Amino acid sequence: MKAMVFHAVGRPLELEERPDPIPESGQIRIRVEACAVCRTDLHIIDGELPFPKVPIVLGHQIIGIVDAVGPGTTDHRVGDRVGVPWLGHVCGHCPYCASGRENLCDFPLFTGYTRDGGFATHTIADADFAFPMANFDDPVAAAPLMCAGLIGWRSLRLAGEGERIGIYGFGAAAHIITQVCRWQGREVYAFTRSGDEAAQRFALSLGARWSGTSDATPPDPLDAAIIFAPVGSLVPAALKTVRKGGRVVCGGIHMSDIPSFPYYTLWEEREIRSVANLTRQDGREFVAIAPKAGVKTTTTIYPLTAANEALADLRAGRFSGAAVLVP
Repeated sequence: MKAMVFHAVGRPLELEERPDPIPESGQIRIRVEACAVCRTDLHIIDGELPFPKVPIVLGHQIIGIVDAVGPGTTDHRVGDRVGVPWLGHVCGHCPYCASGRENLCDFPLFTGYTRDGGFATHTIADADFAFPMANFDDPVAAAPLMCAGLIGWRSLRLAGEGERIGIYGFGAAAHIITQVCRWQGREVYAFTRSGDEAAQRFALSLGARWSGTSDATPPDPLDAAIIFAPVGSLVPAALKTVRKGGRVVCGGIHMSDIPSFPYYTLWEEREIRSVANLTRQDGREFVAIAPKAGVKTTTTIYPLTAANEALADLRAGRFSGAAVLVP
């Protein structure tokens, strides 16, 4: 197999030849068809997420075909198309797992962070954490659903049932969840970096009611806001846009420090929540909802060997939607 491998902060990923992995009991081997690139990959490369397994094959938005199964594995068969997300394994017995909150497991494994991921021609996954994707004919289009879609979905659920939803940072997750919001009959208000008129036009093309810069005041008070951009200063900015009793959800795994702000900004029962990982139930729900909502992902394709270029383009905001590596 071939893989683009991360060795150390500050170094580009390196193309390596490795033996094909052998699935153990309860595992499957996947021939990767597509793997979307995520800002979390940049956080690992930049050293903002501590203690990755090194060397590590990044990538946690994987679509592929099962080409081998481990002993006793019955959930999937050779030839099945599956999707693999960020959360790759949980202990099953800690207090969080026992209470249905496996996204907070004390002893998890994460795809592309503490176990090898999908920037490769093949990868291993726990069969229990691979979602059936037989109804998705285009692996490139489906790949961003495995994180941008899933974390976006969990963020939207935590945002509550409000009608007016603000979204800060209009990247891969935002462009998927905007479509879900419109399907649900909600209004989307998109906030982008100053000068990013392309992102504002992209948001409007997907049905957003309004788009503007992150320091702008929307035309109506928001019921909730979701922050996908890893910028801490957006938290007090978002709080100022939500109505009394409104909620701000921080959807990323990493964010710069949140500056101090007056208590009045939070007062009147406004809330701040963070999102951590996902559960398998989140995945099952969203894989079922995405086709019903008519979600169409916007993707830019890169060959596997151009992973460093794709990461650089993501950092610079050179594309709309999501970058997807294809071996």
